[in-house]
Amino acid sequence: MASERNVRPTSADQVNLRLKDGIPQRIKAQRASGHGSALFQGQQSGEKLEELALLKETPLGDRHELFVKKVRQCRRLFDFQNVLVDLREKEIKRACLTELIEYVTHGRGIITEPIYAEIIGMVGINIFRSLPPNDRQNDYDPDEDEPLLEEAWPHMQLVYEFFLRFLESPDFQPAVAKKHLTQRFLLRLLELYDSEDPRERDFLKTILHRVYGKCLYIRSYARKQMKHIFLRFVYESGGFNGLAELLEILGSIINGFAVPLKEEHKQTLFKVLIPLHKPPTLVRYHPQLTYCVVQFIDKDDALARPVIMGLIKYWPKVNSGKEVLFLNELEEILDVMKPNDFSAVQEALFKQLARCVSSAHFQVAERALLFWRNEYLIRLIEENLEVILPIMFKALYQISKNHWNKSIVSLVYDVLKSFTKMNEPLFERLTASYKADCQKEQKKERERQKLWHGIEQLGQKRLNSLREASSSSESSCISRSSITDV
Repeated sequence: MASERNVRPTSADQVNLRLKDGIPQRIKAQRASGHGSALFQGQQSGEKLEELALLKETPLGDRHELFVKKVRQCRRLFDFQNVLVDLREKEIKRACLTELIEYVTHGRGIITEPIYAEIIGMVGINIFRSLPPNDRQNDYDPDEDEPLLEEAWPHMQLVYEFFLRFLESPDFQPAVAKKHLTQRFLLRLLELYDSEDPRERDFLKTILHRVYGKCLYIRSYARKQMKHIFLRFVYESGGFNGLAELLEILGSIINGFAVPLKEEHKQTLFKVLIPLHKPPTLVRYHPQLTYCVVQFIDKDDALARPVIMGLIKYWPKVNSGKEVLFLNELEEILDVMKPNDFSAVQEALFKQLARCVSSAHFQVAERALLFWRNEYLIRLIEENLEVILPIMFKALYQISKNHWNKSIVSLVYDVLKSFTKMNEPLFERLTASYKADCQKEQKKERERQKLWHGIEQLGQKRLNSLREASSSSESSCISRSSITDV
């Protein structure tokens, strides 16, 4: 989905409404015209914003009331696609938000219980809107394509900044905020992660960090809804712009899990994070996903074996770019893996590495061969050489003779030399066995060719005899026809 472009709600009641009957005609027209920004409209009342006194110039006894007035004044919404409309009122709101940010950042004792409803309500009115479907989700390349930036961002940035300063204030009390910072509010906040504007997603990431850190009552619900987003991405939509940011937050959450891990958390690893390797857009969020997986293994090294088997299960068959990503992640997992766990997966692991080394795509083969430059992995291989070398030998020997890329051949020779140094007698036995197998295979091939040659000769003789029989039959028919004519 792209950045949100819908008409913003114009009252606190409308904040909680969701689109149920398709995309409004206004959004459709906007998308057709190529706009990539949310559309803000002013209040229906037509009231004009008026400049209020500055908080720092107001007597202390009157500041609370003025603060509430300024927060309510910021509920006013504008159309930021048309830069020539409501210029004066836009400037008033901008100045008001800037002053509120300064006041909340440096003030003390100003966030009282009635203020929570005012601030959270104002923030919701300003940032919550519906996000239309993104038609270019499958074709979008973050490295080459420009994101659709939010045209109203200069206004929204101040709202996000104010909300963040509110959450970070020493006066913020989660017990009081619980009445207003509800599960519904958090769910709508998570939906905004599908915004295509990276600046908005970055603010949302920081805000969710603060909410999760301070509001203990909402942690379980936050994890549950994040898992729902991931699962919907894998099994339904296949598109969500904020996967990387949500996974980065999840990585911080996993880092704080107590040991031993709860079964609920292990299920997150196996049923959510491992399937996230399946989508073709893995490259957009793979570093964050790898961090989450490695964090789990750091917490419980027994998880390494099922994780590696899960990676092998989802190993890409035709996407060389994803294969390189899988190999990168695999090496990070092996770096934190215990020797006993390595022995349990070595056979399946090196069969997969042998396939990668044999890949015709040189980047896949090169990345797999670079595993032999990892000192920790070399030690593990040396300890289990009797199992690993027979698996890898045939692939390496064939590549050394037949691969088209000279750098790959050079890397293969380096690997073969390292194997020779580890256990030369075993290497010689495998070499002799491989050559004997090749000779047997060549002998079978010669016998096969001889058999096919005999079958071809037999077929040719049969064909010649049929042609002769057909020719004799035609001659006999001609002779009988001549007698009849006489």
